[in-house]
Amino acid sequence: MSLVAALSGALGAANVLTEGDLSAWERDWRRRWHGKALAVVRPGTTAEVAAVVRLCAAAGVAIVPQGGNTGLVGGGVPDASGTQVLLSLQRMNRVRKLDEANLTLTAEAGCVLQTVQEAAAACGLLFPLSLAAEGSCTVGGNLATNAGGTQVLRWGNARDLCLGLEVVTAQAQVWDGLSGLRKDNTGYDLRDLFVGSEGTLGIITAATLKLAPQPAATTTAWAACATLADCVALLNLARRRLGAGLTGFEAMGRFSLDLVARHFPQLPRLLPETPWTVLLEQSDTDGESAARSRFESLLGAALEAGAVTDAVVAESLAQSKAMWHLREAIPLAQAEEGLNIKHDISLPVSAIPAFVEQTDAALHRRYPGVRLVNFGHLGDGNLHYNVQAPPGEDGRRFLSDEEHAVNTIVFDAVATFGGSFSAEHGIGLLKRDELAARKSPVALQMMRSVKAALDPQGLFNPGRML
Repeated sequence: MSLVAALSGALGAANVLTEGDLSAWERDWRRRWHGKALAVVRPGTTAEVAAVVRLCAAAGVAIVPQGGNTGLVGGGVPDASGTQVLLSLQRMNRVRKLDEANLTLTAEAGCVLQTVQEAAAACGLLFPLSLAAEGSCTVGGNLATNAGGTQVLRWGNARDLCLGLEVVTAQAQVWDGLSGLRKDNTGYDLRDLFVGSEGTLGIITAATLKLAPQPAATTTAWAACATLADCVALLNLARRRLGAGLTGFEAMGRFSLDLVARHFPQLPRLLPETPWTVLLEQSDTDGESAARSRFESLLGAALEAGAVTDAVVAESLAQSKAMWHLREAIPLAQAEEGLNIKHDISLPVSAIPAFVEQTDAALHRRYPGVRLVNFGHLGDGNLHYNVQAPPGEDGRRFLSDEEHAVNTIVFDAVATFGGSFSAEHGIGLLKRDELAARKSPVALQMMRSVKAALDPQGLFNPGRML
């Protein structure tokens, strides 16, 4: 019996796809990678995932796990060989359990992030992981890539919001580690092996996630700064005055918002043009009045200190959403402008102004007129430092011909300032060679040893990360 026939027998023919348009699974979100799968399989239970793994292992066929297919580094699509099975977890989309007293929620890997947020909110609770793709990305993908987003400053990455996992191993066994415990020192932390492993060690099928009480008040502001150093000064002031109440701190360079204004002119310009703009958000257990007063006091102090030149505080939930919409429209505006060279980097916050000044200058010397789309999560040191071709140049050619040289300039500078060339998007195919060149040889050997121990057949997501 062929593998496809055996998979059809295990899952039903309707959930084993080999014909027709499979681009929804075979092409990545950026449309940069387009592979060909032997079959797209859609298991609906953990037992069915284990059955797929068992059959593929027996046939020596590799498996590429996929969640919402919103990744940015080519880690979730098959290669072009037509020999890999694409395992989509989108049918495994149930919230299995919500424990209000324990502040936990257990969801399957294909559950969309927004569904988890809404399930928590219906009980007056908060699941704080928040991404621009939250309407389509999934829990399993978030954990497999250790997703970050806009709330890391207060709540941490996806890893910090996960208490337990259910995983199908390369031996087709099911590890039930769906613990809701916050303290469990009983050996190696297996959960943390799988979080951030990008589907190379096992297939995450469910997770137990941390919840928190909904804040009594959330206040958002839009502030103008003359320099990136002023943005950092504002961040330091906000940390001192708001403490854990500071839940969002996003910085945006002028060109980033110029792109939004060009491609989405219907969106409002909240302040006059300025070199840098910061979006701040405060979430608090106090009432609306006290929270707003504290926020306005912070901005008044920042204006007096010269860290801010102008600011506006959202007067309503609609205005707050408008501020976030402007921030989240930047990647969409970039896509409209054309192909670009993306960087997802992290640095010590104190080093960011000098890094940007020096790297901007180096890129302008090498590529006169190059346009820099610099924005991101300044509060946790994560920048999306993207490089757009000079006006009039073909973006596709610039990406094809100059990506390696641009990456060398940017990543060498990142290393000089003690940062990382991959902050929240993962390694996938895009950064695999950079990882091999820049990661410590000792760390790489340990990583290869873990891979060999857990997936000796090389079954899961071959060619990704390592």
